[in-house]
Amino acid sequence: MLQESDVRHAVAIPIPGGEFVMGSDMHYPEERPAHPCKVGAFAMDDACVTNAEFADFVAQTGYVTVAERPLDPALYPGAQPAMLAPGSLVFHMTPGRVDTSDYRNWWRWVPGACWHRPEGPGSDISARGDHPVVQVAFEDAEAYAAWAGKALPTEAEWEFAARGGLDGAEFAWGDELAPGGVHLANTWQGPFPWRNFGTDGFDGTCPVRSFPPNGYGLHEMCGNVWEWTTDWYTARHEAEADQPQCCGAGRRRMEGSYDPAQPAIRIPRKVVKGGSFLCAPSYCRRYRPAARHAQMIDSGMSHIGFRCIRRPAS
Repeated sequence: MLQESDVRHAVAIPIPGGEFVMGSDMHYPEERPAHPCKVGAFAMDDACVTNAEFADFVAQTGYVTVAERPLDPALYPGAQPAMLAPGSLVFHMTPGRVDTSDYRNWWRWVPGACWHRPEGPGSDISARGDHPVVQVAFEDAEAYAAWAGKALPTEAEWEFAARGGLDGAEFAWGDELAPGGVHLANTWQGPFPWRNFGTDGFDGTCPVRSFPPNGYGLHEMCGNVWEWTTDWYTARHEAEADQPQCCGAGRRRMEGSYDPAQPAIRIPRKVVKGGSFLCAPSYCRRYRPAARHAQMIDSGMSHIGFRCIRRPAS
């Protein structure tokens, strides 16, 4: 079990705010169009919320995460009863080459998997107190942030902070993935998803602050784990994506976030940012500030965590 002494709280780093070019026209379609964006000043935690920090939250509040609650059958039409038991999605390395167009080749629904049993029954986090908490749904991340007197970032806030002042650079540290052969993020080296050479020193999540910070002093803004943001996912950037929305516009954007490939599943999706230890040049080059991905708000996974921000009092 994690002890209170394991908790090292994140340090809030002032982010000045300003204008930058959000998105990219050089990579995946959902990152387009690159467009000017402006964010106000805020403070962002220098690292993701860790297992030890999340355990402290649970101990003080008795909070039960989404992965620890039974699923609502109405939201998953046709699902087998066994699939409705509490659990989460766990990555499994494959024994050989597989069709990488089908994520089901390496993701499995594991009953009993949750934040303190991230690979399912028999796993634990006793030696991972300083690793980012994973298997947390959007609701769980919001609950922690509210308890801590903080918030989750918007996509624009997250991307501005991740760039660390290097507007237009491909990565959070510059334009070369591994300058001089030195890995600056926890990613996948080798053919995904069946062989990871681990030349960055890790083959799963790594402790927070394992890699040098970006120009603002923020660690692991690329790689390690994806991070939740508050924006509803859209297939492309919207012209007013960084602007406050009225309630009606917010509802429309939520409706637009549903996965068109799964029309029977009406679970809205949020934007996650930053890539993870599962991102590889051969499969997913999303270990970049501009990269974005859609994630259903009810789902935790082996490679999704979060970090918090504080905005100035209005």
